[in-house]
Amino acid sequence: MADTRPNIIFILADDLGYADLSCFGRRDYTTPNIDRIAHEGVRFLQSYANSPVCSATRTALITGRYQYRLTVGLEEPINPSSPPVGMPPEHPTLPSLLRDAGYDTALVGKWHLGKPPTYGPQKSGYEYFWGMLHGSADYFRHTGPSTIYENNNEVAVQGYKTTLFGDRAVEFVNGAKERTKPFFLSLHFNAPHWPWEGPGDEAESRRIKTLRHYDGGSLKVYKSMVEAMDLNVGRVLQALDAQGLAENTIVIFTSDNGGERFSDMWPFAGEKGELLEGGLRLPTVMRWPARLKAGTVSGQASMSMDWMPTLLSAAGVKPDANFPPDGVDLVPMLSGEKPEQDRLLYWRYKASAQSAVLQGKWKYLSIGGNEFLFDIASDQRERANLRERFPDIFADLKAKYAAWNATMLPERERPASHSSSADRRADRHGVPPGDTPE
Repeated sequence: MADTRPNIIFILADDLGYADLSCFGRRDYTTPNIDRIAHEGVRFLQSYANSPVCSATRTALITGRYQYRLTVGLEEPINPSSPPVGMPPEHPTLPSLLRDAGYDTALVGKWHLGKPPTYGPQKSGYEYFWGMLHGSADYFRHTGPSTIYENNNEVAVQGYKTTLFGDRAVEFVNGAKERTKPFFLSLHFNAPHWPWEGPGDEAESRRIKTLRHYDGGSLKVYKSMVEAMDLNVGRVLQALDAQGLAENTIVIFTSDNGGERFSDMWPFAGEKGELLEGGLRLPTVMRWPARLKAGTVSGQASMSMDWMPTLLSAAGVKPDANFPPDGVDLVPMLSGEKPEQDRLLYWRYKASAQSAVLQGKWKYLSIGGNEFLFDIASDQRERANLRERFPDIFADLKAKYAAWNATMLPERERPASHSSSADRRADRHGVPPGDTPE
């Protein structure tokens, strides 16, 4: 009997702003292939990252839980100066549960959840890995922190990383007909994370001496980076079409957090590293022709940690009872089987230098000891502080945050070395001062 469970392709961009896709309003370029996923499926208007930085969100994504339940989630993000932490191999994950249920599992692209031999993709459920371990990498050089691995072995390759990841993902999809099991493919681009290098910028790659640089890039270069990513998403979609797999394959495209220098977060304020909407809102689209109606626009509030219970449910797999997810199954709300629901969502960042709670349209936000209450439905740019006008709502959300925070692991204070603005930027990007790709 044929296995009728859906294939799953989860595509993750790195530091993509809310309005960086043409289907979300970008005006100076188009992303027709990612837009296609939206046109043939669902476009999310209120999709959130679990964190405004990388590895913390990836912790939530792979476990379905608030990242602060795990020590690795306290790193915001993991960088080479962090303690030796990573995703615990014994913790059940989305790929490990799907693998154990009979799925072929693969990660192509960025990992950033701890290094072998203690940690790594293959210790957390991915049977096959082809990609990078670190938080940032040069797009043309493939040595040092930029090294590409196949499973546990370094591979010597030439080319532009976005294209190389697309090549390997297409190869995996094209091999699906030869396999008897459904597959789960994580395609995690490092684009458009800095260094800002487009497909034609190999000379810029040679000019840059360290991964930590802030003098490069332009809107034109950023455009070319996103367009290259969109092109490779299109190649994956074409491979699904060619293999006759599109109808019963779930395809999701999203980002790990908000964008930065060249990104467009309109209409939101804030960027990567901030709990303002611009640091958390994600351009998210999902296609599943067998289940979801084309052209759907969803206002359902969702979070990175929702994808684990959503995809497990779609595959008919139950979460591990000892590690219950904090996320929820989104498909009933997306398919119209259930009405959209108000959510109670929480964030904290950098040892409570920032904290936030969202319930319906109300958002409590604390930044550096300054507290706010916003109505994000009518004040998307978070400018009108309503804490005095609605003191009961303000007090309620603040109390809920304190109660939630008490159930998480204690926060890790940031070292004094991160006090300068340059060091804060380096820490936010997962690269310490002076780190080089060689």
